[in-house]
Amino acid sequence: MTPSPPTVLVLDADPPPRLGRLTGRARVVRTDAAHLADRLPAADVLLVWDFTSGAVREAWPGDGPRPRWVHTASAGVDHLLCPELAASDTVVTNARGIFEQPVAEYVAALVLAAAKDLPGTLAHQRERTWRHRETRPVAGTHACVVGSGPVGRAIARVLKALGVTTALVGRVPRTGIHGPDDLDRLLSRADWVIAAAPLTERTSRMFDAHRFDVMQPSAFFVNVGRGGLVDEEALARALERRWIAGAALDVFAAEPLPADSPLWELPGLLVSPHMSGDTFGWRDRLGAQFVELYERWAAGRPLPNVVDKARGYVPGH
Repeated sequence: MTPSPPTVLVLDADPPPRLGRLTGRARVVRTDAAHLADRLPAADVLLVWDFTSGAVREAWPGDGPRPRWVHTASAGVDHLLCPELAASDTVVTNARGIFEQPVAEYVAALVLAAAKDLPGTLAHQRERTWRHRETRPVAGTHACVVGSGPVGRAIARVLKALGVTTALVGRVPRTGIHGPDDLDRLLSRADWVIAAAPLTERTSRMFDAHRFDVMQPSAFFVNVGRGGLVDEEALARALERRWIAGAALDVFAAEPLPADSPLWELPGLLVSPHMSGDTFGWRDRLGAQFVELYERWAAGRPLPNVVDKARGYVPGH
C-alpha cells in the first residue's frame, strides 16, 4: 500500500499561497483561526500564512499530537510562540531571506524623505506655495540600528551606500556589533535611530521615555521591527514635546491601527500600514520559499531558518 502523503495545514489568509508544486506530494488542508485547534492533531506540517494572527498561540495548547514542523511566512515569530510550542520538539522556521532588502530600501527612503523634507514639499505643492528651504545632508550623518540580524545588517549596508556611518546593536557584543550596554551612548549621538529587532521579553517596549529622552532633539526614529518594541505613549510625548525631530512607524502594538488612534494625527509622525517589506511579488516568493523548504523536509534534509524558540529568532547572527 502506498503511504499517504504528509498533511500540510495552512492557516490561511487572502490571497492564499500558491502550492501547486506540492500536488501529489502533500495533502494541503486550509483552515481559518476558528477551526485551527480542531485540525492541528491531524497535521504533519503547519504553514502560518496568516502571520498577523495570534491563533497559533491560542490553539497550540491542548490534547492530541501536534505538527512536527511549523513555518511562518514572516520574519518575526512572536505571533505564534507560546510556552507549549517552545517546549515541544516541533521545528519552527521563518521567512528569513525574503524581506531584508525591501525593508532596507524602505528605511533608506524614509531617511531621505525626512532629510530632504519631502512631506513638506508635497504639503506646499498642495497649497500652491513656493517656499524655498535648505535641507539636511545625509552623507556624514550617523545611524544606530537596533537589531543585528539579517534585516538590521541589510539596513546598515544600504545606509552605508548613502554615506551614513552606522552602528549595529545586538543581543550580545561581538566583532562589528555593539551590545545593549552601548545603546544609550549610541542613541545620544545618532541622527537616525532604526528599530529592527525581534520582539522578545528583553526587547518589549525597549524604546520608552528614557530612550527617547537620551536621543538628540534632531534625531529621527524609525520602527520596522515589531510594534511591541515601542512604548507608543512615550513616543507620542517625545514628538509633542519635540524631544526628537520626527518618527516613522511601519508596525504598531495594535494592527490595523484603529481609526481613533491619536497616532494618526501626531505631529512629525509618518504612519505606514506594515508594508516596508512588501514589494511586488512578495507573496509568490513566500510561497516558493515554503515549497523549497517542504522539499528539504520531505527528503529528511536539514532545514534552514530554524528558530531558536527560547530566544525567539534564528540564531547565528
